[in-house]
Amino acid sequence: MLRKLLILTLLLSLSACSKDESATDKHNEKNDHVEHAEHKDTEHHGSEKQATHTDHDEHKDDEHHSSEAQGSHDDHAEHKDDEHHGSEKQTSHSDHAEHKDTEHHSEKAEAGDDDGHGHGGHEEAPGSVDITAQQMQTAGIVVEPLKLSDVKVSIRAPGEVRLNAYNTIKVSPRINAQVIARHAVLGDEVVKGQDLVTLSSVEMAEAQGQLLLADKEWSRVKKLGRKVVSARRYITAKVEYEKSYANAKAFGMNEYEIKDLLSQKHSADGSFKLVAQQAGRVIHDKFIVGERIEAGYELMVISDESTMWVEARVTPQVTNSVDIGNYAEVLLGDEKFPARVIQLHHSLDETTRTSAVRLAVANDNDHLHAGMFVTAFIETQNTSKAIQVPEESVLRSSDGDWQIMVEQDEAGEFKAVEVELKKVSNGMAIIESKGKNKIGPGTRVVTHGAFFVQSELAKGGFEIHNH
Repeated sequence: MLRKLLILTLLLSLSACSKDESATDKHNEKNDHVEHAEHKDTEHHGSEKQATHTDHDEHKDDEHHSSEAQGSHDDHAEHKDDEHHGSEKQTSHSDHAEHKDTEHHSEKAEAGDDDGHGHGGHEEAPGSVDITAQQMQTAGIVVEPLKLSDVKVSIRAPGEVRLNAYNTIKVSPRINAQVIARHAVLGDEVVKGQDLVTLSSVEMAEAQGQLLLADKEWSRVKKLGRKVVSARRYITAKVEYEKSYANAKAFGMNEYEIKDLLSQKHSADGSFKLVAQQAGRVIHDKFIVGERIEAGYELMVISDESTMWVEARVTPQVTNSVDIGNYAEVLLGDEKFPARVIQLHHSLDETTRTSAVRLAVANDNDHLHAGMFVTAFIETQNTSKAIQVPEESVLRSSDGDWQIMVEQDEAGEFKAVEVELKKVSNGMAIIESKGKNKIGPGTRVVTHGAFFVQSELAKGGFEIHNH
């Protein structure tokens, strides 16, 4: 019976503790709301825990006095502490779940940047540009793989620029004379038939007098006719006129001067003019007015410098591998001039024991002049393997280097790659790798429309040169 009373007392005590706990919880919630209104959120959690435990401890001291009740309360306190720690664990777990959820959403957001927004499939390489198929078709862009081709081997030889002797004339008198006047100076461009210098000579005066007499006699005989004058006189008059005319012309008078002399527009004073026999530039001028000149003296040299010669010196063995018509290139400083082999000398220089290969070089910009030393690159009949591309596919970069447009892993994506330009011949350029930029057979490059690709790179603000 006593055992039953003890159990009943314990149950009543437990019931009272439950009520006390409920009251305490309500009291704590009220305090929590008050303190939450007075303090910030960061201070709230620490104050809430302290206030809750303090109030609960006071409540426990007032309400529980018996040892059994105290023991029950201790058990309850332990139970509540477990619940408290469980709540903390639950809160921690909830925070952890929120953290994981945040990371999950962050990863989804990053994945969305790649896939959801269409940028995850292909990322453009630095310094490259993407060109659509429509743009390539409109701009006429052609992409082809590089391949090795048979190219002629060139030899390097020193050379000297010379006048084109076939387009050069010397101006000199055929008789002794004195310079009366000058009509052209050094460096002048002259045309065919232009007056260059006026001379005067006693021999010319005699020739002019004889021509006038012969012309009058011949005019009289022709007027009388063959029926009136004897055949001998007729022939003699004709021969004298033709001989006098030829002498005056051989001494230096031109057709117009002779005509003026015979029409009395020009007197037989011995003066005559030397004229240009071809168009060109006065490149030599060695006389002064009043100077007496001997027959054959070189007064002027006139040359057409639109085409110059280069005499390249090579060994006899090299000459055997060079043919007339082979392509060549003349290098003057950084400037290059296309040329052709036009003659091969068949005798050696006695001093150097070398043979000369004559090249014809176009000199449209008038940069080549006789006496300049140059370097010549002459094609031979020997061949080697090299990479050739159309000349238009090799462009100058902003810093002056040569570059080509190389297609990347994706079709339509291009990047500028610097190369070495070894030679340009007949519209084709021979190129090689430069530095770390390796190219070779199979590398896909823009062969037509490279300028458009370079312009698109410049618009994108990319540096279009690599070192």
